[in-house]
Amino acid sequence: MSDLPALPVTFRPGRTRAVLLTSGGLIFVVITTVALLLEQLNPGEKLSFVFTGAVLFGVLAMLARVKVVADETGVTVVNIASRRHLEWAEILHVNLRPGDPWVFLNLSDGTSLPVLGIQPGIAKERAIADARTLRALAEARSTRDLP
Repeated sequence: MSDLPALPVTFRPGRTRAVLLTSGGLIFVVITTVALLLEQLNPGEKLSFVFTGAVLFGVLAMLARVKVVADETGVTVVNIASRRHLEWAEILHVNLRPGDPWVFLNLSDGTSLPVLGIQPGIAKERAIADARTLRALAEARSTRDLP
C-alpha cells in the first residue's frame, strides 16, 4: 500500500493537452492575422474571423480539460462536457484494455463510465501506469470502506 501516491492526485493526458492547447492558440493567431491582413474585409467580417478562431480555440480547450482527480472522498471524472464525482465504493473495476481509447470504470449501478483523463493516445506507457495507479487506489479504498 505504501507505493500508492498521496491523495489528492490528478491524472490528465499531459501531452495531448499540450498539443490541443498549442494547436488552438496557433489556429486563433493565424485566423486573426489573416483577418487583419485582408484589407478587403469590412470590420464585421474581420470580427467574424476572430470569433471563428476563438470558437475553434474554445472547442480544443474543452477537449483539453479532461482529467481525473482522486481524493479521500472518491474520484471526480471531468470529461469534455460533464463532471461526475464517485465514491470509492461505487467503483468496481478500472479497465484499460488493449485498443481502448481511454479508461472505463465499471460502477456498482451496472453502468460503465468513460474516463477521458487517462488515454493512451500519445503517451501509452503513462496512461497504462496511471490506469494501474487508479486501479490500485480504487481497490485499496473500496476494501477499506467495507464493514
